[in-house]
Amino acid sequence: MPIPSGAPAAAPRVPEAIHRRRWWILAVLMFSLLIVVLDNSILNVAVKTIASPAPTGIGATQSELEWAINSYTLVFAGLLFTAGLLGDRIGRKKVLLAGILVFGLGSALAAFSASPGELITWRALMGFGAAFVMPATLAVLMNVFERDEQPKAIGIWAGSVGLGIAIGPITGGLLLEHFWWGSIFLVNVPVVVIALIAMAVLVPDSRDPKPGKVDPLGVALSIVGLVLLVYGIIRGGELADFTDTTVLLAIAGGLLVLAGFVWHEKRSSHPAIDITYFRKPAFSAAVAAIALVFFALMGVTFFSAFYLQSVRGYTALESGLLIVPLAAAQMIFAPRARLVVDRFGARAVCTVGMLLVAAGLASFALFDAGTPVWVMCLVFFVQGTGMAHIMPPVTVAVMQALPREKAGSGSAINNTFRQVGGALGIAVLGSVLSTVYRGDIEGHLGAVPAGARDVAGESIEATLGVAEKLGPVAGKPLAAAANDAFISAMHVTALGSAAVALIGAVVVGLFLPGRPPATTEAPEEARPPAEQLSR
Repeated sequence: MPIPSGAPAAAPRVPEAIHRRRWWILAVLMFSLLIVVLDNSILNVAVKTIASPAPTGIGATQSELEWAINSYTLVFAGLLFTAGLLGDRIGRKKVLLAGILVFGLGSALAAFSASPGELITWRALMGFGAAFVMPATLAVLMNVFERDEQPKAIGIWAGSVGLGIAIGPITGGLLLEHFWWGSIFLVNVPVVVIALIAMAVLVPDSRDPKPGKVDPLGVALSIVGLVLLVYGIIRGGELADFTDTTVLLAIAGGLLVLAGFVWHEKRSSHPAIDITYFRKPAFSAAVAAIALVFFALMGVTFFSAFYLQSVRGYTALESGLLIVPLAAAQMIFAPRARLVVDRFGARAVCTVGMLLVAAGLASFALFDAGTPVWVMCLVFFVQGTGMAHIMPPVTVAVMQALPREKAGSGSAINNTFRQVGGALGIAVLGSVLSTVYRGDIEGHLGAVPAGARDVAGESIEATLGVAEKLGPVAGKPLAAAANDAFISAMHVTALGSAAVALIGAVVVGLFLPGRPPATTEAPEEARPPAEQLSR
């Protein structure tokens, strides 16, 4: 991928001892990343089980299920930037070890939650730990691979996300079939133990050799601004109303604080992040593409679990197996994306990738209660193929625009935009789904007792629960109406998601760099030890 205009000069080369074991280090980083991705993908297939009454689940409502996901997202997104800065300052290995340890503790506590409130709390603790894992893995990668190998390593790193997407639902389905719902969190604990041992042995520490003064005001503004913004987005989705006063105040407050953060960083003599990087079209387009693609995908991921399990009647394990084509496509194509970029350029590759994602999302508008399984598998494969040709090139664009010693900050920016985009996708698209569903189902609630109508119209799970209580005669027509209403709402939401992906295609088509000119590289020189790396 071409180096963005004005990119910094190459940093000192990686020490030979670290260079020799770089692929083992990458394997450990992928394993660490797998923990975070595995947990979220498992939870997506378990929402129906957790919503069931005790002892099968804990009787979580639709709102509580969203907060079980969003409490994690809120803390995770709010701390990502700070975690990246902290890794650059005190050492990425230390931050990575601490983050995984906290994540493992939160997982163990979440497994034994006795109520939705407890689950929401422990999920927030897991988000705290994950915030220190995600940016550290990518930052360490950038410091153990030379620049020419970084696109390949990032492609493999991105492919591990596909592995997590595949393993998570299948593992979750198997666990839910044989154990209680809490096992989906408890499974993280042995994975955490293995990761801690492997990291302690193999991963080198790295940090910014000249971090400069601390910018406490900038750090505080970033946390407050991101938390307010993400909370407002989540609250708007929960209420299905973005005009509510609490929603508007939170979002406006978050944007105002973040504007203050940018103003402060531009005038500070020791900024937490150099805002001038955003003046580079390729850098800004890359982070915008990350946000847009996750906006489009996360909302669909949330409702697809209900489509597969509630409407189609698949088990959690069967739902997980249907996601395998999406994961397989990412695992196959992400490590090879750099080869396509070298030939056609990042602009063409990412634009086509966005169009594939848009086509996959739009296909959901054609799904009904009898869509063949092979069609769903094909659509998921197309989506995965598109993602595999978007994430590695845009991640390379973001990470190579910053000096190697600022890798933690670059990784944090990359992941912050992804999380904010994902949270916005779940909230906005979730509210669209909820609004359309309520409008369609209200006319079919005549047989439901007056006091239960509001609850019955909240979600398809709530409607199906009421239909079951009404018995087979009165309940069957209501269940059929619920399925029809959900499919109609899914069609509208899918088209909205596809429209966002098309906007992403326009952004990358206009601003990402094209095909790089052919160059002849000089022979590789000896590798003097780099000051910022230690064994």
